[in-house]
Amino acid sequence: MSGKHLGAGGPDTAARDQRPQGRATTPLGRPTTAARLRKALWRTVLTLTGGIETRGRLPRGGCVVVANHTSHADTAALLAGLDARHTPRIGAAADYWFASRRRARICRRLAAGFPVRRSGGGMDDLLAHVPALRAGGTVVLFPEGTRGRDGALGSFHRGALVLAEHAGVPVVPVGIAGTDRLLPKHGRLRPSLVRVRIGAALPPAATPDEARSAVAALHDRTVAEPLADSPVRKRIARLVGSRWGLPIAFAWAFAEALSWPLMPELLLAVACVAMPRRALKLSFAALAGSLAGGLLALQLAASGVQLPAPLTTDRMRAEVRHELAVEGGSAVRHQPWNGIPFKVYAHEAGRADVPPGDFLAAAARARGVRTLAVGLAFGAFGFLAHRMRRRYGLYLTLLGAGFAAGLSMIVAGWA
Repeated sequence: MSGKHLGAGGPDTAARDQRPQGRATTPLGRPTTAARLRKALWRTVLTLTGGIETRGRLPRGGCVVVANHTSHADTAALLAGLDARHTPRIGAAADYWFASRRRARICRRLAAGFPVRRSGGGMDDLLAHVPALRAGGTVVLFPEGTRGRDGALGSFHRGALVLAEHAGVPVVPVGIAGTDRLLPKHGRLRPSLVRVRIGAALPPAATPDEARSAVAALHDRTVAEPLADSPVRKRIARLVGSRWGLPIAFAWAFAEALSWPLMPELLLAVACVAMPRRALKLSFAALAGSLAGGLLALQLAASGVQLPAPLTTDRMRAEVRHELAVEGGSAVRHQPWNGIPFKVYAHEAGRADVPPGDFLAAAARARGVRTLAVGLAFGAFGFLAHRMRRRYGLYLTLLGAGFAAGLSMIVAGWA
């Protein structure tokens, strides 16, 4: 587990006792159901919180993995990124993660953690895993012993290297980037892409400085590597994230409720995928604009003003007049599902003298469910497709084609 790890110990302690202790000697050479489930669990979690990208593979056979450590999320990143066939287990401080039965149960089941004492005997705890390493398993340790700050890599303790030397297995450096943003030390969880880069194996006799240099190089290379992105997406994201983003969403929906033929959900599909974290605010802005525009359209129709209504048909208007005659203002509840534009309901409600308050209340419920659901769905899609941002231009092309085809079918169906 992260935060309170053990990478310390020395050969003097190791020489005293190399006997396997307790359950730590369980063979780890074959993938277990638990290892596969842990990998699937943490890969799913990290996918939902910004994505995970893994490069490189562990060598065949057992090995000791050493990695940089800046966040509690480092453990999840390694369990998600390392191959389950190695059944990786992670050394965790006994005085913290195993101080209570509940915490120990969580550590063992969710993180494949095993206790390592920091107050004496820690090297014995590590060496108990020598048989498992020789059987093809993997032990993961954070040689810094604790989480670092500001991405600075601390000095490496010798415990991981002594373990590798006694087991006769290689030391594999791993660089982790993005977890310090995902879950900062003493901070809150926030979306971030996590990258795990597995380096070339070092010999069992590697020194702490050699291991540290290898991990530092992997980390620095991973941080410096830019994420491929679409220039179009970046421009749209800058606009959406600026002070004009919410007014544009409001104005688009306001205009659509009066006359504009393109529904606000199209704008949300473009904007929320480009900048997922603004999805909720953009959705509320579009909803507010739609309701304000609909109320104005109702008032203008009641006053005899006829606004242009492109891509609408006489059959649409006849259907809405029938629904209003039967249900009153609550008839607008059908709008999100029947394909008839909101402006038709607003205009016909004005002509039928539907009370504005009744219409606004029903529209807020009907439009609210649809607009918020669509905005959040596209925001979630943009969030999950974080790694595919370079294909945003293709996404816009497919979106435009799909929208045009769907709109043509709806208009033709109501012709």
